[in-house]
Amino acid sequence: MGTLQSLDKQYVAGTYARFPVEIVRGEGSIVYDTEGKEYIDLGSGIGVTAFGIADKAWQAAVIAQLSLVQHTSNLYYTEPCAKLAEALCAKTGLKKVFFGNSGAEANECAIKVARKYAAEKKGPEYNVIVTLKNSFHGRTLTTLAATGQEHYHELFQPLTPGFVHLEAGDLQEFEEILANYKVAGILMECIQGEGGVNVVDGDFIRGVAALCEKNDVVLMIDEVQTGNGRTGKFYAYMHYGITPDVVTTAKGLGGGLPIGACILGEKVQNVLGFGDHGSTYGGNPIASAGACNVISRIDDALLREVAEKGEFLKRFFTDLPGVKSVSGMGLMVGIETEKPAGEVVKACMAKGVLCLTAKSKVRLLPALNIPMEQLQKAAEIIRSVIAE
Repeated sequence: MGTLQSLDKQYVAGTYARFPVEIVRGEGSIVYDTEGKEYIDLGSGIGVTAFGIADKAWQAAVIAQLSLVQHTSNLYYTEPCAKLAEALCAKTGLKKVFFGNSGAEANECAIKVARKYAAEKKGPEYNVIVTLKNSFHGRTLTTLAATGQEHYHELFQPLTPGFVHLEAGDLQEFEEILANYKVAGILMECIQGEGGVNVVDGDFIRGVAALCEKNDVVLMIDEVQTGNGRTGKFYAYMHYGITPDVVTTAKGLGGGLPIGACILGEKVQNVLGFGDHGSTYGGNPIASAGACNVISRIDDALLREVAEKGEFLKRFFTDLPGVKSVSGMGLMVGIETEKPAGEVVKACMAKGVLCLTAKSKVRLLPALNIPMEQLQKAAEIIRSVIAE
């Protein structure tokens, strides 16, 4: 074990089962460890480095802001924060943005918005938030309660009350929940990333949206992992022809710096008033400058490329020996293998490809602009590992 690994194990809380690899530099979708070994990165920091490592345009935007002012707090105005909010609203048609630092914080904000809206409109007893089974919404006590996976709940009781979990795809069950609970809102992913890269049925999503409109329930879509071009649309909900009341996002938004956004639609745009919510670092000018650069480059041409590369991956792995199933959308792909996914990931790493897992699947979340030749080379290496 190297000195750095020993130092990490001694002083960093043991919450991560790290691989014995120290990444020291990179460019685009190629990264290198301390021994100079090259890897094709198909994880992008769990969907964060949207344009890869050491991206020149992103670097320039961040450095330019760094040389001006790195932080002011939200007591004052800063241009990157306002410009980023404007860009997100322009891309979505929604109205206002609250900035935090992570996906969990964005989801916390969404839950607060839904409960405040329902309390003011219907009464404080309307506080139940519905989420889907097998979902993942964050690691705070409240977003753990929102997460529809019991094993995340076991060690941290009591969690925040007021959550009901719905079977994804069961519209009748949602109708029953609306009839039996005082529901403020529903929070759901269109593709359950941590839950196994499961694409939620489109008719169900549209049915939920219709019931939310009929019952004046706040519809919240979690785009933390699926957002910012990842699925071949700017946000995954755009594949389904719906308009959410709230969209939450993070990860790829900042391109490598911590930022989260809770984007508010017309119905809830004025729910949060002065003092109702806040964040010391929310909308930080450096993170916002990086995010502005990322958002400005997610255009129709890039989205078409993302969709095409995603289709290549799905075609490549479908029906291969050793592959049970392939799921996902765009550059968010899950491969269910006959071998344990963890073994496949370790073997791929040894051969110079970095992948992720999601439940029983190998998960691929490469940079949106990964060159096709690198993607093809990595796919061949994964195939060789699966076939071994």
